[in-house]
Amino acid sequence: MTDVPARRIALLGGGFSTDDDGLLDDWMLSHARGSRPRVCFVPTAAGDAPGYAEKFLDAFGARDCEPSVLSLFRRESADAALRDHLLAQDVVYVGGGNTANLLAVWRVHGVDRLLREAYGRGTLLCGISAGANCWAEGSHTDSFGPLTHLPDGLGLLPGSVCPHYDSEPGRRDSYRAAVAAGALPAGWAVEDGVGALFTDGRLDEAVTRVPGARLFRVRAGQGGEPVERALECRRLAV
Repeated sequence: MTDVPARRIALLGGGFSTDDDGLLDDWMLSHARGSRPRVCFVPTAAGDAPGYAEKFLDAFGARDCEPSVLSLFRRESADAALRDHLLAQDVVYVGGGNTANLLAVWRVHGVDRLLREAYGRGTLLCGISAGANCWAEGSHTDSFGPLTHLPDGLGLLPGSVCPHYDSEPGRRDSYRAAVAAGALPAGWAVEDGVGALFTDGRLDEAVTRVPGARLFRVRAGQGGEPVERALECRRLAV
């Protein structure tokens, strides 16, 4: 019988673009397959901003991995080459920005289908902000200006995701209200500094680089009120 690879997703409340210590990125890489993993950064949500890609290459070029960047706004690869590149990766790391735009561009280029295939083959999918939102069934986002719910995503992670739960005004109350009203399914609220690893859709590990930062499970109560439960996070050592 052929072994079925574990399907893993990591939600990051930080990383190379926001943190100086590299703890969350090192933790994420520790879960990648292989001794020298191939890591592809996808900055679609930020419009393939050159500075963002350069920062990734600077950060991951110094690590024991093989970094690359996938640009879709300045795409150079044909469909077959694009597929070959993505399916050869051990990690796909999605950057922050506009969640709705990211999903739309991915679908135009067929990247959504390729990422589903990569996930089924055991590629670790991860990302920060929009790059965390995209894997779930729905998310909490400012893609349209004001904070709102987006009942759209790849659906690889059951439920919904809310990033920046503790750092952006209005995030917590707005996400709780969306879940309580049924606009979003129950889900995961990620404070800055937290990393959460899911294996086959189930929470496997939660860590933090910041003292006191937490991961929350948020669901609707029987009376239509939000129910929030804080989950223990292991502190990453400096």
